[in-house]
Amino acid sequence: MSGWRQAVAAALAGTAVMAAVPAHAADGEHGEHGAHRRSFDLQAHRGGLGLVVESTLPAFANALELGVSTLELDVQITEDRQAVVTHDRRINPRKCRDTAPATPGDPEFPYVGKYINTLTLAQVRTMDCGSQTLAEYPGQRAAPGARMPLLREVFGLVHRYRAHGVKLNVETKVEAGAPHETAPREQFVRVTAGEVRRARLLRQVTIQSFDWGALMLMRRVEPRLPLVALTNYDFLQTGQPGASPWLGGLDIDDFGGDPLKAVRGFGADAFSPVHGFPQNGKVTDPGYRPYVTRKMVADAHRLGLKVIPWTVNDEPTMQKLIDDGVDGLITDHPDRLRRVMAANHLRLPRAYRPRRG
Repeated sequence: MSGWRQAVAAALAGTAVMAAVPAHAADGEHGEHGAHRRSFDLQAHRGGLGLVVESTLPAFANALELGVSTLELDVQITEDRQAVVTHDRRINPRKCRDTAPATPGDPEFPYVGKYINTLTLAQVRTMDCGSQTLAEYPGQRAAPGARMPLLREVFGLVHRYRAHGVKLNVETKVEAGAPHETAPREQFVRVTAGEVRRARLLRQVTIQSFDWGALMLMRRVEPRLPLVALTNYDFLQTGQPGASPWLGGLDIDDFGGDPLKAVRGFGADAFSPVHGFPQNGKVTDPGYRPYVTRKMVADAHRLGLKVIPWTVNDEPTMQKLIDDGVDGLITDHPDRLRRVMAANHLRLPRAYRPRRG
């Protein structure tokens, strides 16, 4: 049985245990170039969905075995207040498919197309979310039969791999623009904080959100968790009357339109913006407009903020942002970012293996 298969089985069985970080380091950490000039946060977006179907235990296991510094993941809350790991608030037929109703004659079946906050965990867990690959990610590997994992199962997987040097960047996926489509902000925050405490991972988890109100609430509920403020720029609503629903009551214009001052003001530790426009564009594309610049990064650092843009998948754009001085990148292709990091003499994240036996 492969390493990730063993680890996934253990996590699902609830047998994960805490252990020390292994001494093994990935090739290149202390390579021929000598000491690397700085550390860099390589975040595997949804587990690295360019490699394995997203938000599955096999995807997260693959990222750990490849070597990443952070697992980036999203949380939704079910009708019965369980934290499940999935990006989409509504079950996407391109990613999940129905198998059978949770109970005979369930009137809510089929579940595909429904919102997570209207389904119970039992209903959600009937769906196969690993067998379908996405055409836009050639080479993406399937994980046939994979269920939508619980947040606690991803935590268990990290323990199983003894990956105590790896961070988990957990996004509370509140839909501030359409709040009826997700669980209430209070549920996201309290359920997620409770799971982190239960897993004894307070030192490894960061909480990110586009909904800055959720971050403000998390600061009160669990002040030990570092906060990461996401934005796609449009959510800021710069120059528009009133406060954006995404900013937790803040009006960005009260800060001169500067999101760095706003997020520092409510106690965030990092700023995680879209890298440029369009968000799936590349620096080599005609008409590409960068949002993250060298000046933005320098300004953030003066305020004590890290800058970790999303979602960067091509090597020229990765290189541009590294040259700008960013502290890390969120990517669907952690393998590509490892190559760029190695070329820049950046410290490569450790590769992990699951505990045997």
